[in-house]
Amino acid sequence: MVKKIAVVLLSTIIGNSLYAGDYDANAKGFLGLEVGAATVDADRFGGFTHEGDAVEYGIRFGAQSDVWRATFAFDYFDSSSDDQNVEKGLLMVDYFLFTSDTEYKVRPFVGANVGLINYESTGIDATDFIYGGQAGVIVGVGENIDLDLSYRYSLSGSEKVNNLGSIIFGLNYLY
Repeated sequence: MVKKIAVVLLSTIIGNSLYAGDYDANAKGFLGLEVGAATVDADRFGGFTHEGDAVEYGIRFGAQSDVWRATFAFDYFDSSSDDQNVEKGLLMVDYFLFTSDTEYKVRPFVGANVGLINYESTGIDATDFIYGGQAGVIVGVGENIDLDLSYRYSLSGSEKVNNLGSIIFGLNYLY
């Protein structure tokens, strides 16, 4: 079941990435940074499930049009007090619900994500597939700068990691 979902999500992401980046004349590339508050619900030493929280930070790049955004992000989470370390790479596709016509271009969005996670704790080193969704809002504060506030939730295919949730603030430079 998880593999079928992975194939569908990956096909959707690749197809929409091509649409957003290559087939839309108004599409722009972007490069950005993100930081946020994250929680990881996963096994720790001795097989006990624990929900740890810490700061998550990462980089992202992709393409966006007036309707779609396709993004690749790499994030790092290290909660040494909870003995949890996470690296994840995500492919995300977002759909902009509407665009405001104000001075600051406000665009709420919903989307899906799929990727890989590497989770480490004492005696545990698991790498597996993750998938989920996100929702948020982008505010254009200049011709080439976007601010992004979103909530991202992902489930894991691993027996060691249950789920991940993050409130993310991002800064994107459009080119």
